[in-house]
Amino acid sequence: MGKRVKAICISATGSGAGKTTVTLAVLAALKRRGLETQPYKAGPDFIDPGHHHQVVGRRSHNLDTWILSAKENKSIFSRYAHDADIAVIEGVMGVFDGFGPDKETGSTAHLAKLLSVPALLVISAKGMARSIAAMVGGYQSFDPDLQWAGAIANQCGSSRHITYLGQAMDRHDLMPFTGGLLRDPELTMPERHLGLITAEEKSLGLKTLERLADLAEEGLDLDRLLDSLPHVQLEPPAPKDLAPTRDVRIGVARDEAFCFYYEENLRRLAVAGAELVFFSPLRDTKIPTGLHGLYLGGGYPELFAHRLSENTSLLGDISHLCKQGLPVLAECGGLIYLSRSVTDSQGMTWPLCGVLPLDVAMNQKLRRLGYCEVAFSRDTPLGPQGTLARGHEFHYSHIKADHGGADFGLFELTNRGSLPLGPAGWRVGNTLASYVHFHFGSNGQLADSFVEFCRRAG
Repeated sequence: MGKRVKAICISATGSGAGKTTVTLAVLAALKRRGLETQPYKAGPDFIDPGHHHQVVGRRSHNLDTWILSAKENKSIFSRYAHDADIAVIEGVMGVFDGFGPDKETGSTAHLAKLLSVPALLVISAKGMARSIAAMVGGYQSFDPDLQWAGAIANQCGSSRHITYLGQAMDRHDLMPFTGGLLRDPELTMPERHLGLITAEEKSLGLKTLERLADLAEEGLDLDRLLDSLPHVQLEPPAPKDLAPTRDVRIGVARDEAFCFYYEENLRRLAVAGAELVFFSPLRDTKIPTGLHGLYLGGGYPELFAHRLSENTSLLGDISHLCKQGLPVLAECGGLIYLSRSVTDSQGMTWPLCGVLPLDVAMNQKLRRLGYCEVAFSRDTPLGPQGTLARGHEFHYSHIKADHGGADFGLFELTNRGSLPLGPAGWRVGNTLASYVHFHFGSNGQLADSFVEFCRRAG
């Protein structure tokens, strides 16, 4: 039998209620108490996990009941919670929001039930008083199979307000009231077109971390909450799964411009025999030596286009290696970086690697957001024709010009409802690029195929 660990899933009535602020405050308080805390994020988001890592010093891992199987979710959850005192999952959107109006797949509630983890309901209490009892009652009765740990009122106006909200709930047969967090404009997480500012760009300083911990300790009954949490049964630890020899060196672009990677993707590449060598397209003037492949993930290259474009030495290095046949996987931001140019939101055009015969431009409005299933139309470095995988797309850019010369349409995409989204994916030589953020946990062969392709190409 595996270990048992206390766990909680921080959910909310809807987006904007303050899940992330509450999660970071709880993580900071647990860290202050000396508890080894393992964070997770429900859904495909890359940004919140980076902030989790800043607070507790442990990498946060994505869980998702649409992208990943039940077995894979349980495996990821168990693998990283074994040496922790408590596991904390930050939910996604509203607690019941998922696949559609009548299906729970992809929702926070579905994940919490799958892992047998109780949920904590975050409510934005701004402008709310007795109505909190009605709201909590509705959420509590909606799904009798979901176990609740309690409710937290966020964005409260005063300690008196928090007391009033607790009294309103105490008069009804509801889940426990865990307390509330006061409004603090200094702790509002800044946002932009793809979500919150990333941890790589804006570090949560010591003062902010202390303030977050203070808010949780002062406004929440953490002792009662921790005492009430049940222990969740983890799966037995898997045998050591790193390859005995890592004979393939894969360069991974990682800095403020390229920071969207699923930790599970990196782990699976290492398991398949890859030594991951991290480098910065913003700062490094040369590519790491002895590489057998490159992984260029997503991020915000458009915000750093001027600096990326000025680093002509690295652009030339990457362009030369791609022309020599170095295998490259480029996802979203990586696609932009390998294009001929990007036109930013101010209308400025910046030359880039020129590996792909594409010009990219940023839009003011979202071009695509959502899950996608990927069917391989032909053989690729990630797998043969017929391979199926899952991931998501989230981008404001579009292909302004395709000058031809690339093999297009390597994938056929469908959305989570199996409706066709059309062809996707460009290939030039051994370079594979698309807007899709693949999750390698959706198909165990993806990482193996890419590492083996790099091994053979080298």
